[in-house]
Amino acid sequence: MADGLRPSNARPSVAQPRSINLGEAMLWRLFDVLVASAILMFMLPFLIVLAIVTYLGDPGPIFYRHRRIGCRGRYFGCLKFRTMKVDGDAILKEHLQSNLAARFEWERTRKLRRDPRVTPIGAIVRKLSLDEFPQLLNVLAGDMSIVGPRPIVEQEVLRYGPYFEYYCQVRPGLTGIWQTSGRSDTSYQQRVDMDVSYVERKGIVLDAWLLLKTLPAVMLARGSY
Repeated sequence: MADGLRPSNARPSVAQPRSINLGEAMLWRLFDVLVASAILMFMLPFLIVLAIVTYLGDPGPIFYRHRRIGCRGRYFGCLKFRTMKVDGDAILKEHLQSNLAARFEWERTRKLRRDPRVTPIGAIVRKLSLDEFPQLLNVLAGDMSIVGPRPIVEQEVLRYGPYFEYYCQVRPGLTGIWQTSGRSDTSYQQRVDMDVSYVERKGIVLDAWLLLKTLPAVMLARGSY
């Protein structure tokens, strides 16, 4: 059981997640550190410019840290470039109270196509997934992997049901099957199915393939908003 975060009404899954041996875990960790370090060194000048533009577009904190669930159900602070207005939580609450369609969309996907919290610069940054680059620091810290399920918040645990055990088997990732397969254009159930499939097949070859698929997916902005 994943540190007490398994939903109380979840039924046992048909099959338990496969066990991961120490050799696999060490190889995956080495892959993560090498790739994250290489990307950071290459992208550092651009990321500095992006940090400055983020601040000038809406003065305030450059980074946003959000509580997410990681491997084995442990919480960690997931880093992003801030793309929303400083008072975003209040804006969202008011928007959902006054807009029934938006509330339905939020309850279904935890995302909004037209999010009133997002700054003009933030909209571009999110469209190109540039806001997620700070998560490379999460990878180096061991909270995340380069490839894996997207990190979820506590409210999403019930959506995984018995398959939450699969999610907790690996570190959440910067990219993965969902991120390269339409993202927000897919249903949440499809996302869960993708995560289960990924955990069952995870390996260096699959991770490298998904990493290569990420660039065209980002450039085409498939399912990104």
